[in-house]
Amino acid sequence: MSVKKGQVLEGIIRRVIFPNKGIVEVEGEEKTVIVKNGLPGQKVRFSVNKVCNGKCEGRLMEIVEKSPLEIEPACLHFGFCGGCTYQNLPYDEQLAMKAAQVKALLDEVCKDYVFEGIKESPRKLAYRNKMEFSFGDEVKEGPLALGMHKRGSFYDIVTVEECKIVDADYGKILRCVLNYCEEEKLGFYHKMSHKGYLRHLLVRKGEKTGEILVDIITSSQLISDFSVLKERLLSLQLRGRIVGILHTYNDSLADVVHNDRTEILYGQDYFFEELLGLKFKISPFSFFQTNSSGAEVLYQTAREYIGKTKDKVIFDLYSGTGTIAQILAPVAKKVIGIEIVEEAVKAARVNAGLNHLDNCEFIAGDVRKAIDLVNDKPDLIVLDPPRDGIHPKALQKIIGFGVEKMVYISCKPTSLARDLVVLQDEGYAVERAVAVDLFPGTYHVETIVLLQRQHT
Repeated sequence: MSVKKGQVLEGIIRRVIFPNKGIVEVEGEEKTVIVKNGLPGQKVRFSVNKVCNGKCEGRLMEIVEKSPLEIEPACLHFGFCGGCTYQNLPYDEQLAMKAAQVKALLDEVCKDYVFEGIKESPRKLAYRNKMEFSFGDEVKEGPLALGMHKRGSFYDIVTVEECKIVDADYGKILRCVLNYCEEEKLGFYHKMSHKGYLRHLLVRKGEKTGEILVDIITSSQLISDFSVLKERLLSLQLRGRIVGILHTYNDSLADVVHNDRTEILYGQDYFFEELLGLKFKISPFSFFQTNSSGAEVLYQTAREYIGKTKDKVIFDLYSGTGTIAQILAPVAKKVIGIEIVEEAVKAARVNAGLNHLDNCEFIAGDVRKAIDLVNDKPDLIVLDPPRDGIHPKALQKIIGFGVEKMVYISCKPTSLARDLVVLQDEGYAVERAVAVDLFPGTYHVETIVLLQRQHT
């Protein structure tokens, strides 16, 4: 019997491959089916929604039998909220699964390298320093909700004031904002009609400093005075301290947090965080690792992979707010960072000044083009690209420098594996690799790879 679209079947998830694809073995069938959001060992009921070129995919309908590995999740929103995938799996099992997934992807493309396992996050809960909550409704025409997208839904929003991947301050701020918006009968922005007002609530908090930035993001379709909300937020009993309350206007048609214009309602439009003894000034929309203590593990490991930097010129490509550049700068001749987001580059320059580093240079631009503007020649290159990896043309230019050593930091191991094929074809060998878990409870994982140029 062949698997057909629309069938409802049952089977056991035998393993999970990256990102969160369960490989389901169906009794009486030779083919396996990919079903997302399950755990190894679960018996699941699913509907087949795709059959193409011999591959089958299904949509999870029900957990028929729990996995022997399964535990009670820490968060009461788990299962409804789409933010976390593995809170019902013990943390050591999460680590083992992520390490196996990364190794499997690297083993397909690399030979004779050392895989050094996975490093855990210092915090397993309340680790995030940034949340982008969405306004919407949990069911069509239902009451106003503020939180995360419901699992598997583009429209429905689950109010998540008890979310466990952030500390309690986030929940208090969320509830305060939601109550005010309900009282004022403010409606949310509808993705299809592009009508409505409330879009997102952005909350950022320094783990080390306790400084909090709150940003209410709306369309420009109404004029609102948030002065009452401002006073309510400032009167909250929080563990941290609100240093800025902002109102950002966003009329972009895309469902993303975008800044057309920002007004400061209170305080300032930045906060400070500390990493590895360095100070960072962070604006609402600039990139910064969302797990501060985990980022210290990531960057310490990257620094160890990079090795000696004395008297060397280092290129930090896709440099964000310049975190890696500034960690390396004290023991390097010069560090040049290139980043496409201009706001992040401005922040990097400010941060270098805060940390009294005068051997850092930051350039705003697409790496593919901006790299041609640099007169210096690098001795080694650090790569930390976005999820989609490195543009093929940029990768060829990077290879063209012929440096002896590169360190590639990746937040998506499938993109990393693709780029490693090119790098190895062009004469680089993967020597070492290690995974770092910055996102407990989710399927995301960071990977660091050391590449050495081969001489034949």
